[in-house]
Amino acid sequence: MNDHRLPPELGRLFADGGGGRRLPVALPPGDVVWPDPGYTGQGEAARPAFWMSEEAASGEDWARVREWHPHSGLWPVLLDESAQPWGIGQIVPDDPRQIGHFTAEGFMTEVWQEWVAQMPQGALDELEPYGAICPGPAPPGVLKADPEAVADWLARELSVKGMPLGLVAAPRGADALAVMGWQGALHHNEWMVPMAAVVRSWEERFGARVVSVGFNTLDLSVAAPPDDPEHALHVAAEHWTFCPDNIVQGPGDLEGYAEQIIGEHAWSFWWD
Repeated sequence: MNDHRLPPELGRLFADGGGGRRLPVALPPGDVVWPDPGYTGQGEAARPAFWMSEEAASGEDWARVREWHPHSGLWPVLLDESAQPWGIGQIVPDDPRQIGHFTAEGFMTEVWQEWVAQMPQGALDELEPYGAICPGPAPPGVLKADPEAVADWLARELSVKGMPLGLVAAPRGADALAVMGWQGALHHNEWMVPMAAVVRSWEERFGARVVSVGFNTLDLSVAAPPDDPEHALHVAAEHWTFCPDNIVQGPGDLEGYAEQIIGEHAWSFWWD
């Protein structure tokens, strides 16, 4: 009889070999993904970064694994553009224990100061009404639905793109970004750990959940989105420091971007 212990290939994702973790969910064929030492500039990794299915996964596959996360310790992610970077190991795993040394406020303040200092004269108009003064993180949103249910909904919506499933040994989605070595925002921030701290904060303030990652993309479900213009504008300021391209190559200013995210249950980020 199946005792539902993690299969050996998934146990390899954990330092303790999987311990007493369980996953009574039938997985499609797949294998673990190792970081490429030539890409990381480091030696051989002690263990693989994550597991990836061979074929595309359904939203239902994602939801079933997500439901068993408390028992398995495996966070599911839909993997966009699977050949690059995932299939060839263009990943740089980090120790998730480092995430606690950073805060969303610290990251936002530092990026705001650096970018404002480099902006040409007159460009501050895109940051109205804040200008050169960083407003700090926005207040928490009000839950409109169960965060896990919203995440399952977004997984179903995104799965139509035909993406494989990734499983990461992480206690939460934000930490999975560091553990799996995601490098999607490399051209904006070279180290992913501080950005994982921001996503942790969004999990707590907005009921956000990591659902999909790509070569330079990130998709989060949001159960407590801003529901009034002032709050949305404040959240837009956070997004500007996290992913400037969303605003600069989108509507062009915070006010236009705020109109796009008000009441929305999905946040999508793309870095050029």
